[in-house]
Amino acid sequence: MSDDYTGEQIEVLKGLEAVRKRPGMYIGNTAERGLHQLVYEAVDNAVDEALAGYAKNIRVVLFKDGAVSVEDDGRGIPVDLHADEGLPAVEVVMTILHAGGKFGKGGYKVSGGLHGVGISVVNALSEQMITRVKRDGWQYEIRFERGVTSQKLKRLGRAEGSGTSQWFKPDPQMFETLDFSWKILENRLRELAFLNRGLSITLRDERPDEPREKNYLYEGGIISFVEWLNDNKDALTPVISTNGEREDVVVECAFQWTDGYNEVVYSYANNINTIEGGMHLTGFRTAISGKVNEYAKKRGMLKEADGNLSTDDCMEGLTAIVSVKLQEPQFEGQTKTKLGNAKMRPIVYGLVTERLEFFMEENPKHARAIVEKCMQAARAREAAKKARDLTRRKNVLEGSGLPGKLVDCKTTDPSRSELFLVEGDSAGGTAKGGRNPENQAILPLRGKILNVEKARLDKMLSNEEIRTMITALGTGFGEEFNADKLRYHKIIIMTDADVDGSHIRTLLLTFFYRQMRQLVERGYVYIAQPPLYGAKKGKRQEWAYTETELQAVFNGSDPKEWTVQQFKGLGEMDAEQLADTTMDPEKRRLKQVTLEEASEDAERMFTTLMGDKVEPRKLFIQEHARNVRNLDL
Repeated sequence: MSDDYTGEQIEVLKGLEAVRKRPGMYIGNTAERGLHQLVYEAVDNAVDEALAGYAKNIRVVLFKDGAVSVEDDGRGIPVDLHADEGLPAVEVVMTILHAGGKFGKGGYKVSGGLHGVGISVVNALSEQMITRVKRDGWQYEIRFERGVTSQKLKRLGRAEGSGTSQWFKPDPQMFETLDFSWKILENRLRELAFLNRGLSITLRDERPDEPREKNYLYEGGIISFVEWLNDNKDALTPVISTNGEREDVVVECAFQWTDGYNEVVYSYANNINTIEGGMHLTGFRTAISGKVNEYAKKRGMLKEADGNLSTDDCMEGLTAIVSVKLQEPQFEGQTKTKLGNAKMRPIVYGLVTERLEFFMEENPKHARAIVEKCMQAARAREAAKKARDLTRRKNVLEGSGLPGKLVDCKTTDPSRSELFLVEGDSAGGTAKGGRNPENQAILPLRGKILNVEKARLDKMLSNEEIRTMITALGTGFGEEFNADKLRYHKIIIMTDADVDGSHIRTLLLTFFYRQMRQLVERGYVYIAQPPLYGAKKGKRQEWAYTETELQAVFNGSDPKEWTVQQFKGLGEMDAEQLADTTMDPEKRRLKQVTLEEASEDAERMFTTLMGDKVEPRKLFIQEHARNVRNLDL
């Protein structure tokens, strides 16, 4: 490297070269998340047409060759000549960053997506892209290759109606994967249909031998969203909703209390999921807490000497959607998904306060049920605090503060440390013998932990296995939870490959999702993948994780030449085998537990599998019975 730093070292990236040079800056990454972001950007443009009052239908198609099309019946991208650039407006939009109708010149009042960056980024990262526009009685077409115009805009002929069609094929030079997930796209498109009442979104997949198609249209909007989320829960109230426009801001809120113990609240700004919350969510939570406390004291259910119910008490069992649409959203936070516009707080607070006050006055029976639910939550919170204090004092008395059954590792660097949560003392002993003591810790769990889907904090803290886990992890619990204090950045659930093992794994995942969700969101939770088979032929030892892999091990040889061992439990392996197959970072297989676009689906899944209602669980088993793998009989 030369010490000289001159003008020759300054590189100017023209057109969309910057996007191809650093795609992660524009779409997050070049793996699965970034690939799907291409579709979202095209869809967001179509949704913006719906928000502006022009589009009513959006159609997304996945083709066999890996291409995607997104079509809407909006106004169509303008095709007239752009005065400054000397190019058709559609070509400017498709080939120049920060060009679009979302920058205050009257094209759009509110918009989502990457605000004028999105569709040109899709173009830059596509091997080929075709844009077709219908407007003013004609259809037009323009083509691109890797962001560069390959066919100038031409008029194809007469056409009825208006709209835009974007067909693109992601560039294999840019992406690690080109396989679109139906499930991921379905979750986002369904969410957009809920958030935009009356908008019809169709997803079609032509890749399977039998193509599938699904339409998402919800005339109830976010009220339907809440009903969908609470489908398998017992409601204490009907869905309460409010909407209004103040200071050029549109606010929609829908919420419903259930007999569950978890707060399920999703907030959005211009259709973007504000997973870190923000001013609109603060206004909503403050309104709920203030009005519940006011009603409880006014009716004598809560004495002045009792103090106020906390916001968390008032939010227990509440499912809510808070959606705002505004002209200049200010996004903050670690992932730029926290709404910072200060005026949103009083606007949301005012609308929700008015609506909830009216509802409680008109429905005293439901109002009493809400207050009683919140007061039970407060009593449980006090009991949980006492249980935490008792556990803390006990740990201090016992010395180290770490549970006795924890076999800790030597390093204190969380980024290097791994904690294996192991089913039973027997497997725990084997894992202890097979671990690397430098950075691998073992915590054996006796039997099945408490199903936290059906329990409040106080009951959880009375469960020895849960207390042991919380102490080992070091994060604290409930109000004191702090993910930054986690002692191990890999928490590995290692259970037997049988029904009991699967149940324990589900109980642990329920615990982490409900009570320590940040650990899942940060990617700290993993599932170990022990092999199902060990196959030995002479001195050659092979491991197989599925029946298909076992057949591949035989590779045309006579299976009778092999000695095959099927492992039902971790205890059937010796320490060396367990280390070799499941614990050694160089050889093991781990599944990282992630929570990306499908958080609403995860919410419904945990309710279905672990909630009180039996019928939804029965239907789920019937629906998925044919897809089961490694059935334990």
